[in-house]
Amino acid sequence: MKRWQRWLLAGISTLNLFGQAHAAGPLQRVPNTTLSMPANPPSIGYSTTNAFPNNTFTNPVCIASPPGETNRLFIVEKKGVIAVITNLASPSRTTFLNIANKVLYLGDTSVFDEQGLLCLTFHPGYATNGYFYVWYTSNPAANRHDILARYRVSSTDPNVADNNSEVRLIDQEDRDDNHNGADLHFGPDGYLYVSLGDEGGGYGSWGNCQLINSNFFAAILRIDVDNRPGNLPPNPHPSIPSLSNYSIPLDNPYIGATSFNGSLVNPLSVRTEFWAVGMRNPWRFCFDPVTGTMYLGHTGQDTIEWINIVTKGANFGWNYYEGSKQWTNSSQIPTNFVWTPPLVEYGHTNGRRCVIGGVVSRGFRISQLYGAYIYGDYSSSEIWALRHDGTNVTQNSVILTDNTAGNAVIGTFGVDPSNGDVLYAALKQGNNSQIKRIIYNTSTNGAPLPATLAATGVFTNLASLSVAKGIVPYDINVPFWSDNAIKTRWFSIPNTNLTIGFNRSGNWSFPTGTVWVKHFELELTNGVPASRQRLETRLLVKNTNGVYGITYRWGNSVTNATLVAEAGLDESFLINDGLGNVRTQVWHYPSRTECLLCHTATGGYGLGFTTAQLNHDFDYGTGPTNEIAALSLAGYFNTNVTGLHLLPALALATNESVSLEYRVRSYLAANCSQCHQGSGAARALWNAVITTPTAMAGIVNGPLLNNNGDTNNVVVKPAALANSMMLTRISTPGSLRMPPIGSNLLDTNAINLLSAWITNALPSYQTFADWQLAAFGSTNDPSAAATADPDSDGANNYLEYLTGTDPFQATNFWAIGIQTTNNAAQISFQQIANRGFELQATTTLFDSNSWSALDLPGNEPFFAITNRNALITDPAWNDTNKFYRVRVYTP
Repeated sequence: MKRWQRWLLAGISTLNLFGQAHAAGPLQRVPNTTLSMPANPPSIGYSTTNAFPNNTFTNPVCIASPPGETNRLFIVEKKGVIAVITNLASPSRTTFLNIANKVLYLGDTSVFDEQGLLCLTFHPGYATNGYFYVWYTSNPAANRHDILARYRVSSTDPNVADNNSEVRLIDQEDRDDNHNGADLHFGPDGYLYVSLGDEGGGYGSWGNCQLINSNFFAAILRIDVDNRPGNLPPNPHPSIPSLSNYSIPLDNPYIGATSFNGSLVNPLSVRTEFWAVGMRNPWRFCFDPVTGTMYLGHTGQDTIEWINIVTKGANFGWNYYEGSKQWTNSSQIPTNFVWTPPLVEYGHTNGRRCVIGGVVSRGFRISQLYGAYIYGDYSSSEIWALRHDGTNVTQNSVILTDNTAGNAVIGTFGVDPSNGDVLYAALKQGNNSQIKRIIYNTSTNGAPLPATLAATGVFTNLASLSVAKGIVPYDINVPFWSDNAIKTRWFSIPNTNLTIGFNRSGNWSFPTGTVWVKHFELELTNGVPASRQRLETRLLVKNTNGVYGITYRWGNSVTNATLVAEAGLDESFLINDGLGNVRTQVWHYPSRTECLLCHTATGGYGLGFTTAQLNHDFDYGTGPTNEIAALSLAGYFNTNVTGLHLLPALALATNESVSLEYRVRSYLAANCSQCHQGSGAARALWNAVITTPTAMAGIVNGPLLNNNGDTNNVVVKPAALANSMMLTRISTPGSLRMPPIGSNLLDTNAINLLSAWITNALPSYQTFADWQLAAFGSTNDPSAAATADPDSDGANNYLEYLTGTDPFQATNFWAIGIQTTNNAAQISFQQIANRGFELQATTTLFDSNSWSALDLPGNEPFFAITNRNALITDPAWNDTNKFYRVRVYTP
């Protein structure tokens, strides 16, 4: 007997038994000739409509809504009034705040005045603390002032503010009547961001443009209005009424600065509030609610209007630069000046004169605009859609021009919280300005989508759901949660010359023309199959741009289904729980945008079409066989898949033979990994991808971008259900709910599983660093190193950690054994709970690259809930020169 050990390598799965692969498999690939889906959905043009036809406004300059609310909209008028629109389905306007007695402005009729009450934002915790923030120009006896102030809502009426609750954070003298700022938004980090103009005049005449140690001008501020522990007080300044009203986030870029643009500065005089500098007139900015990207519309001087992406410490150049145009003589620009160029810019042609920064469209009703930054021009009344891939601009085009009679101009953008539609203010002299909504027009280009399911060519018999040739059924290990729906799945690659790019652990790649079909039914009486009602059938089509999805609603029919409108819809069903209790369940038919939110590029588009999901037995009519083996034999992959016993597979939440940790990770992989990959589209730091070990996934005690107002909250906190935001997000209905779309019911299996993991397993969870500290009191002690073996038992520290043995007891080690039976080797070892084990072999003992995992029954990746004994038989044993070892690894 020879004992071997192995340190951690990536690899995770659960047990799966494979049918024998034959030259002729259970699945025969044939082409499909019936599918009639267009390569791309038709494109539609854009128009506008009055969002509130029974209401007019006086110089509206800001459109806002409290976080999480869907039925109220707040409109800021420059004269000092904030109007609230309640019940957006049947709008009614009342006055929320009136501070006209404090505000300096030219009058109700002046569209062009840059003074007044200019913006509004709500605290992330508005639902509980009632705080909101405004910026306005004041009318003191001497000189104009710019005011950043906090108010709160009335304690008795949610649609009325407390006019007497003002707390001023900044009270800055301003010597000119233009470029008075300002915009306000809380970032995804919970801090308040404020845009500041250069004090006005022209050409930077007041000298504020490239200073960080003077006044509150020409910058973006980032401040902590909650005074979180560890943050710093601001440096004193005459414009700060109280140093205790806010603090400075510890990672702001100019804290402790001793130089700027090559000149020395006193760090005690630096405006540590500054996040980015070099601003002229940063009239409107926004945060993308999905990615957190900060976009800024930057109003130029005589030549250029431009859009910036705002990042920490960025310098946008004014007044050395106007956009990308150098404005100042080169000799006046410091040699070490670092300039952040615009994302896009345009000149003063065709009536264009003043950019109005916009919003990122994340509404579901107009899928063509989803993810685009929508901005406009005050003078030309043009509206653009802008997209970029992080490096290059991929779209920047005019989508419409508002040629409203009466010379309306565009003043600001906002979002309808009830549906995500993009709104904007169409300003007119007097009190008849409008809030408008961007909608589709009647101009359509491209092949139409099939109006009925029958017309798609998927089914030959809709009553029996018989599919056409070349459309193949499949099933998966862990389905996405869909409100107790029963799902049936098919796919097709119509052209047999095209193949799937197989990947053992990552995303597969799919050829253009691939179609996935998923059918949904719901039991109206729980546990009674005869009560099933057909809900919808969805199609997802792979094209050169990615994918697009559509759905067909069955209604009360069993013979055909009709195309659901682009915006999706909701339908209510009465559900009997089987015990005589009846409840109403709302079923949501997804919008075409929502399809794309889950079927992402980072998620591989075809969710469920991965190795860990299809590593599963399925009956194609000749008995159960492994799906991956069947697809490989039928020629669907670009390679002949081997090593079937070594492939990963996800585990159901209800599979109690599998460890809690691996079942949780499987749930997260199926329901969250399409977005949560530690970076990318989801604004989260944790990673749900199943191949990322838990210790590296940012899950256990992982940091949050938004702690929901409690600094004790983390992603998952051992033994602390209330401080585990992952649990909060999957178990809380409403705006906090995750996954955020496609469901109205809570997944009790997932909630119970995650709760059990947090309560029962995580209190004893240890990373290797935790183990080092517990065993050696240090992670830096040489005897605590992963490769060290302080008890000289042949097992290094990392193996002792993995197998739970004592690094100081030579007689306490994990071992493997070998014996021969009938000319076959039998390798035995104990599988430790929640650890994976992989048997490897070589015939060249001293060649480290010659070891390979054995494709044998019993060697499937598996994470048991308890310790168990393993016995793997190798019929290809050679008694003269074959050696074995076992790799041990964590989920």
